Amino acid sequence: MRRFRIERTIGLSDVDATGRLRLDVVARYLQDAASEDVIDVGRPPSRHFWVVRRTELEVVEPFADDLRVELETWASGTAPTAASRRYSLHGSGGGHIEAESVWIHLDRDLRPLRLDDGFLEIYGPSTEGRRASTKLTLPPPTVPPDRDWPIRVVDIDRLGHVNNAAYWAPLEEVWAGRLGGRLRAVLEYRKPIDLGERVEIAHDGDAAWLVVDGEVRSAARLDPEGAPEAEQLA
Repeated sequence: MRRFRIERTIGLSDVDATGRLRLDVVARYLQDAASEDVIDVGRPPSRHFWVVRRTELEVVEPFADDLRVELETWASGTAPTAASRRYSLHGSGGGHIEAESVWIHLDRDLRPLRLDDGFLEIYGPSTEGRRASTKLTLPPPTVPPDRDWPIRVVDIDRLGHVNNAAYWAPLEEVWAGRLGGRLRAVLEYRKPIDLGERVEIAHDGDAAWLVVDGEVRSAARLDPEGAPEAEQLA
């Protein structure tokens, strides 16, 4: 069964003022690991694209003074045009994060593309027959937006939309002061966000949404004490 590993040095710009590894940086590490994995097996992004549908993070032990992180990833489920990935991150100082993302497979015209036999031959064994669910489960906003989130040029990726990792940046703001311990966070991506769109944040306690012209583009939920035992990532 294929498992792929990368290492990263945790830089000054990857942490907050307390030394905590930020959620948007974790999301970037997950993206990097997935991209490097498919390149390593000879399936470069120039031939097809993957976009994130949902990401779930569980901070088992917070990253604080960790200088390096080792990340291992493997396929955890498949669907006709989607696949899920598990990730395990371990820091040099004892930090530990478990994560899973669901990715939609697209052709060069950004239309859903069925997984081919070559993909299933490489990544299928580690899934052990599990199905990747693309269902969105988080509720719509319960409050109106109360602040703007300005989009920057550097937030845009090669597909011309806001990169998935950047969606975690406003969550760092609305949940500031609540992210230092064990936690579980879920982010669902509804529709792309483009440069020039006015993005607003709706925030109600443990829930947050990014909204454009009244349309929800993403939804997120925070469980600040971590996942209940029965819901922890396996």
